[in-house]
Amino acid sequence: QRSRRRRPSTPHAVGPLRSRAAMAKHILCTGGAGYIGSHTVVKLVEAGFQVTILDNLMNSNEKVMERLKELTGKDVPLHKINMCDAQAVDALFAAEKFDGVIHFAGLKAVGESVAKPLFYYENNLNGTINILKAMDKSGCKSIVFSSSATVYRPAEDPLDEEKPLGCSNPYGWTKYMIEQILQDAVVADKSLNVSILRYFNPVGAHPSGRIGESPNAMPNNLMPFVQQVAVGRRECLSVFGNDYETVDGTGVRDYIHVDDLAEGHICALQKILPMTGGCLIHNLGSGKGYSVLEMVKAFEEASGKTIPYKVTDRRPGDLATVIANAAKAKADFGWEVKRNLQDMCNSAWKWQSMNPYGYDEQPTSA
Repeated sequence: QRSRRRRPSTPHAVGPLRSRAAMAKHILCTGGAGYIGSHTVVKLVEAGFQVTILDNLMNSNEKVMERLKELTGKDVPLHKINMCDAQAVDALFAAEKFDGVIHFAGLKAVGESVAKPLFYYENNLNGTINILKAMDKSGCKSIVFSSSATVYRPAEDPLDEEKPLGCSNPYGWTKYMIEQILQDAVVADKSLNVSILRYFNPVGAHPSGRIGESPNAMPNNLMPFVQQVAVGRRECLSVFGNDYETVDGTGVRDYIHVDDLAEGHICALQKILPMTGGCLIHNLGSGKGYSVLEMVKAFEEASGKTIPYKVTDRRPGDLATVIANAAKAKADFGWEVKRNLQDMCNSAWKWQSMNPYGYDEQPTSA
């Protein structure tokens, strides 16, 4: 075998010639233009990774790309590809040679999933299978999957990773099924590395106020709704039930700052990249719960605004309390939340007050 002369590596060198120790690992973020994806892209670049985004922009806005350049100093490439287009996904993987994937892409509105179950199963399952097949063909062996606490069977105790699973809507079942597909893929391919991350309730924004959560339609979650009331886009907040056995009768949930969540992805990725096969499952949550009214009060303090609300009927299936036990993530890869409720609300208000309509311009009729 001839000895190879060492040559300076370039960002475009691919294949076995590049020094893996000296070069940044190349990570594909599917859905990387979305809320959690964009914050994770910033953290990946800060951690020294080379990043590429695959996103069809169905639930995101291309304007996030210029904000990412502003925050990172890098031109992060965006490939406008639908993950259900197997040919396009294969071509991207063949051209780019990724070391790992963080898989955020997927439809995620619970109510819409109940109304359009086939659309959700087709998109989320087929898209993920296309990503896994392209990884296999191109020799990419590490994937971090964006799952959800919605895979757990309803329970009031803090949820650890051993708690029973069971979903109440098609969105949740797509996450559950993808987790099963990934675990089966690891059994079949002993060299595949999988990290499954079950999120609780991400809130907040990058401290710059330049990127944040920008729902394209009616918000599905509490905080974006509160934020839109604060900037005058909505009249008042509906609080679903105030007769639960909680501190003030309103539902308690585990909220996590989106930057803490993004850092959890980096920890998980760094854990699995050197592995030689296996599947790890971790919760990413704070382990602490806040009620709806506690969140409203904290946001009022951060914004200096009053958030009008009205109490309406409970939603069917809602529990009094849902919080995480995230001890396993700390034990396995040293991750725990660093940011508190005030950080969540301050950053959310900075983003919303600087960008009242998210990445969109104010409508002319407003």
